Amino acid sequence: MSILITNNPLNTQQFSDQVSSEENGAVVVFLGVTRNQTGDREVLYLEYEAYRPMADNKMNELIAQTKKQFPVSKISVGHRLGRLEIGEISLVVAVSAPHRQSAFDAAQFIVDEIKQIVPIWKREFFVGGDIWVGYPEDFAQSTE
Repeated sequence: MSILITNNPLNTQQFSDQVSSEENGAVVVFLGVTRNQTGDREVLYLEYEAYRPMADNKMNELIAQTKKQFPVSKISVGHRLGRLEIGEISLVVAVSAPHRQSAFDAAQFIVDEIKQIVPIWKREFFVGGDIWVGYPEDFAQSTE
C-alpha cells in the first residue's frame, strides 16, 4: 500500500511500518486530525469526498514526483473519506529517508500538494451551517 483512500479509519502504525527499514535513519509521520474550530466557527464534524480514480492517480503521481525531488526511500499516504468526527484522523503521510531533513521536507511537500492537486474535498459542518473547503470557487457553497 503506497496510497490508501478509504472510508475506514486509518491505522497509523501500518503506514509507519510500511516505510520503516534498516537503511533509513528517519521516519516522519504526519497526521491530519479533525479539529473543533475553524476561525471563529465551532466545527461539529467533517465530510470528505473524492473524485476517484483521479484522486488515486494524482496521489501516485505525487509520490513519484516527491521521490524524484527529495532523497527519500519510501512513502505511504492514506486519506479518509466520508464523515469524520472531531479528533479523527483524516490524513496520514509517512516518509522514510536516510536523514531526517529530507523526510521532513518531503512530508511537508506531500501535505501541501495534496491540498492543491488531489481531487479530495472537505465539507465542514458547524453550528449554523456548512461550507465546502478546497472546492474551486465556482463550486463552493455555504448554507449559512
